[in-house]
Amino acid sequence: MLAIFQKAFAHPPEELNSPASNFTGKNPKLPGETLSDFLSHHPDTAFSMNFGDSAVLAYVRSQNSHRQRVFCGIDGIYCVFLGTLNNLWDLNKQYGLSGKTSNEAMFVIEAYRTLRDRGPYPADQVLRGLDGSFAFVVYDTQSSSVFAALGSDGAEGLYWGIAADGSVVMSDDLKIIKQGCAKSFAPFPPGCMFHSETGLMSFEHPKNKMMAMPRIDSEGVLCGANFKVDACTKINSIPRRGSEANWSLSNLR
Repeated sequence: MLAIFQKAFAHPPEELNSPASNFTGKNPKLPGETLSDFLSHHPDTAFSMNFGDSAVLAYVRSQNSHRQRVFCGIDGIYCVFLGTLNNLWDLNKQYGLSGKTSNEAMFVIEAYRTLRDRGPYPADQVLRGLDGSFAFVVYDTQSSSVFAALGSDGAEGLYWGIAADGSVVMSDDLKIIKQGCAKSFAPFPPGCMFHSETGLMSFEHPKNKMMAMPRIDSEGVLCGANFKVDACTKINSIPRRGSEANWSLSNLR
């Protein structure tokens, strides 16, 4: 899986960008180059979708029954889902999808749309209710919003980094991330979610701030940052900024 989002609306954490990327002899690549690399690695099983200059999603059809990958698009909302939800049937029933042919990506889109449009409960509550190993990336063409999350067990690998033009790159392929982002990359933190309007937060501990920890690679070079929950710092309140952001903001009352 590969997802690339233009920097003007993705707003990744600044700590993800390492100055060393420009001085190590291995410079970050432009998004088009990273996409070409990804597709060339999977010539018979990959496809991609471009959304103008805003975003690109690329997906490899699953050939391993033990590693499910699902891609889906509904009403301008697109999702790439990795992994499996053990309680998918119950979730479908809860969100009114029972009786329909539904997979994990379809459920995530429906849950996202429900929270975006009506915001009946906070996104962290929904994610804590997912039973299974998962990682997903959602792109909403209506609001040019990005939403990504990684399950608490971290069983599905997900990495993110910064391309040469500042775009955000997300993938489960570590080699692609290293080639495309040079030193400006890091593992996506388990038990966390990222939204382009509200940034990175823990859905396990939504009242705590996230803390960037400098990451040094085997060559002794600063290589992005690992993000962890800061157990000592609480979020006093989270301002709501428009209906598009309501779904992703935790109700801390």
